[in-house]
Amino acid sequence: MNIVRKINDELSIAGQITLNQLQQIADEGYKSVLNLRLANETGLLANEQEKTELLGLYYVNLQTQAENINHQGMSEIYQLITKLPKPTLIHCDNSIRSAAIVFLYIAIKQGIGFEKALQKVISLGLI
Repeated sequence: MNIVRKINDELSIAGQITLNQLQQIADEGYKSVLNLRLANETGLLANEQEKTELLGLYYVNLQTQAENINHQGMSEIYQLITKLPKPTLIHCDNSIRSAAIVFLYIAIKQGIGFEKALQKVISLGLI
C-alpha cells in the first residue's frame, strides 16, 4: 500500500492511490486531490475523478511530466494549488513528481525564486 506523506497542514503527497486509500483520504478530512499522472501511464485508478467526487472531494487531473516543469508551467500549478480546498493530496505514480511540485510550491510561497528552487529540486534528484 502506498504511503501518504503529510508535508504540512495543507499538503500531502503520495504515489498512485487505491480505492481504499481514497476512502481513507476522505475520512481523514482531505478536501481535494490533485492527480499529476498522464493519461497513458499504467496503474491508474479507474474512474478516479468520479470516485473522488462521489466522496465529496474536489478533483483535478493536471497531467505533468517532471522533466517538463518550467517557470510558466509552475506558475500555473502554483495558482491551482493556491485555489484548491485544503488539505490537498497531490499524487503521481511514485510520489517523486508530487514531491518536486510541493517543494517548488513551498519554496515559491516562501519567496525563493523559481530558478533557485528548481536547482535544489534537481540536486535532490526529484527531476
